[in-house]
Amino acid sequence: MGIAATIREPAEGLIFQGKNSVEPILRTENLWKLYRAGKVEVPALRGVNFAVQPGESVAVMGPSGCGKSSLLYVIGGLAQASRGKVLVDGNDLSELSDSARTKLRRHKIGFVFQRFNLLPTLTAKGNIAIAQFIHGDGFDPHRFDVVTQMLGLAGRLHHKPSELSGGEQQRVAIARAIINEPKILLADEPTGNLDSKNSEIVLQMLRQLNRDLAQTIVMITHNPEATTYFDRVVHMRDGVIVDGVAAD
Repeated sequence: MGIAATIREPAEGLIFQGKNSVEPILRTENLWKLYRAGKVEVPALRGVNFAVQPGESVAVMGPSGCGKSSLLYVIGGLAQASRGKVLVDGNDLSELSDSARTKLRRHKIGFVFQRFNLLPTLTAKGNIAIAQFIHGDGFDPHRFDVVTQMLGLAGRLHHKPSELSGGEQQRVAIARAIINEPKILLADEPTGNLDSKNSEIVLQMLRQLNRDLAQTIVMITHNPEATTYFDRVVHMRDGVIVDGVAAD
């Protein structure tokens, strides 16, 4: 079976799914992640059961070393689970080949990291547009305009990263992550390198993406104030989820 047949593709005409779908867009079952320290196995995740509905925004909080970043990397297909399952839009990551997982990440998951990871020689426009070309569908000017205007980047597109503020660089990184309409946006401490003003701007942009486009978002954070922008807050400790309540 080829890669194209292995990955389930979205129905034509769908941009984003709404919040009322019954089937989770993301689900883990008894998820374990073990790391080796010499001859000792150290568990980062210990039987995590976690589900996210289409169009939901979820913040994952916890102290350093609690497993929240490991969870993000495993559900995003950047690291393999030691045991258990991760299902993304109905696809079991453990059953996919390396090439199929790469295609799934490219088509269904957008990533935003604490470090902006922009290409310094390209303008903001080039950093965003390159994701469309890597995706394989070529440049879509309408989609590009919608995303950049929503993120307040229309007047900064011809500037290189060194000419942009930290908040602007992170908004470029977010635009790059969602330009191909991913099912899920995964964000790992996206405000960690920003001051309070730019952090608030980025969080407001994420909330707008969720509310206006029903973009599913899972964000790792250590900042309690950031969680007020999300539908639900999940707390982790020692590799397990200890609670997950709706945000105020």
